[in-house]
Amino acid sequence: MKIGLAQINTTAGDLSGNCQLIAEAYRDLVQGGADLVLFPELAVAGYPPRDLLFRSRFIHDVEKALADLLPEFGPVPAVVGTVESNRSENGRRAYNAAAWCEDGEIKTMARKCLLPTYDVFDEDRYFEPAEQPTIFCWEGKRVGLTICEDVWNHPAVPTRHHYDIDPVTFLGEQGVDLILNLSASPWHFGKKLFREELLGDAAGRCACPIAYCNLVGGNDELIFDGHSKVVLADGNLLCGMAGFREELRVVDLGDAQVHVDDTYEQEPLADVHDALVLGLRDYAYKSGFRKALIGLSGGIDSAVVGALAKEAFGAENVIGVSLPSSISSQHSQDDAAALAQNLGIRYETLPIAGIVDATMLTLENIFAGTDAGVAEENIQARARGMLLMAVSNKFGALLLTTGNKSEVAVGYCTLYGDMAGGLAVISDVPKMQVYALAKHINREREIIPESTITKAPSAELRPDQKDEDSLPPYPVLDEILRLYVEEGLSRAEIIEAGFEKEVVLDITRKVDLNEYKRKQAAPGLKISSLAFGVGRRIPIVQKYVG
Repeated sequence: MKIGLAQINTTAGDLSGNCQLIAEAYRDLVQGGADLVLFPELAVAGYPPRDLLFRSRFIHDVEKALADLLPEFGPVPAVVGTVESNRSENGRRAYNAAAWCEDGEIKTMARKCLLPTYDVFDEDRYFEPAEQPTIFCWEGKRVGLTICEDVWNHPAVPTRHHYDIDPVTFLGEQGVDLILNLSASPWHFGKKLFREELLGDAAGRCACPIAYCNLVGGNDELIFDGHSKVVLADGNLLCGMAGFREELRVVDLGDAQVHVDDTYEQEPLADVHDALVLGLRDYAYKSGFRKALIGLSGGIDSAVVGALAKEAFGAENVIGVSLPSSISSQHSQDDAAALAQNLGIRYETLPIAGIVDATMLTLENIFAGTDAGVAEENIQARARGMLLMAVSNKFGALLLTTGNKSEVAVGYCTLYGDMAGGLAVISDVPKMQVYALAKHINREREIIPESTITKAPSAELRPDQKDEDSLPPYPVLDEILRLYVEEGLSRAEIIEAGFEKEVVLDITRKVDLNEYKRKQAAPGLKISSLAFGVGRRIPIVQKYVG
């Protein structure tokens, strides 16, 4: 049997565009010899549709789009992710479904059993669950139809989310010859290997191959990596498809040779890099932006964002702006100019000293008798934000913020200043990983100036300022933040792990106090198991200090 895997890049709500992608992929895979074609989860609607499902006509329009698509399907079955109306009077309005389409008809409709409601997922808000997975008899074979989470009810899954049923156990008990899994599984660092182990275990439990077709592309803050695969009954990988790009592949289940794309097994930093480029490109293009704008400070963060933007948009579509103040060092200005030259992007300089001086003059009376401090320093950041937003408005360029996860966590950023913008590209990338990314970007030639990588990081909002004046060394900071934010450890547990008590209490306090800033930040691309954003819902007003 030859299975065609259609690893396509859909957009939430773009019903006509998604159906065109489905039709074109189906034709190509059938022409390539596929006996059956498998698509990702909710391919017709796009994933995640979220509250579009509450629009009065959305579910109807998705069903109509699929009905209009049916004539494209001939005798080779297409298994397509879609939305199905719940026509009973009980439960939620829709099912997350898979339509088995053949000869212009829907032969059966399978419904998702397990609806994830944790991290970035809210499917129990929208869909009614099925009581058990569907088994469809085709060409003398029993085919189990599963959708994404249906194969994730396993003790090794670190969500502590327990379901009443296990679709994989059910299919193993009923006996199937093949399992199909339509998936829209967002990527984060380390997830690909975990999926492979999970699917291998499921294949072994059911004693049959599993074909897993995953979505690829960026939708809002989520990045879908593809990495579709076929796992044999013995748990071994037969096919591993490309990461972070569309691919169509026909996989012969009887093939003795393993086929793995180069990007399937690339080094982890390459995955992070490719994920950020894909997420940035799709966020911009699917939102209608064709140009990017970055404030280039000469620091490591803006340099990495600039390099990613050049890859996502092309050099001719990126504008870099230096905004020096009277505090800005000459070496930072030189580094910003060198970066722009290395990238081949448009580069402009807009000094802010006059704006800062005028603002201070306006505030002179109300600030009289007070000591200079953060309020005065932040005027520089807000002057930059104002100018960058003006350039963004004038040229229709998406302003990219450049704060990393370490800074965003502790509030080392200025509201309406360096936080101004439409997308926070590296807000889920800790500072030390930013340095690693810079070295990865420079792996073949110097793109980011070496002096940018080696100099001590500084916000340059006061003379001779260094980040470590206010923060512990970044290796220490990043590990404390990982334990507190991603692992959810208490202050006491982090101190017991060997970190200095005063440092832990100071950093965790900063994290808690700056929740209000993060709620006002631009959306950020998710690359870790827990990012600031929709997957982390800490109250702004709260008093817990555990």
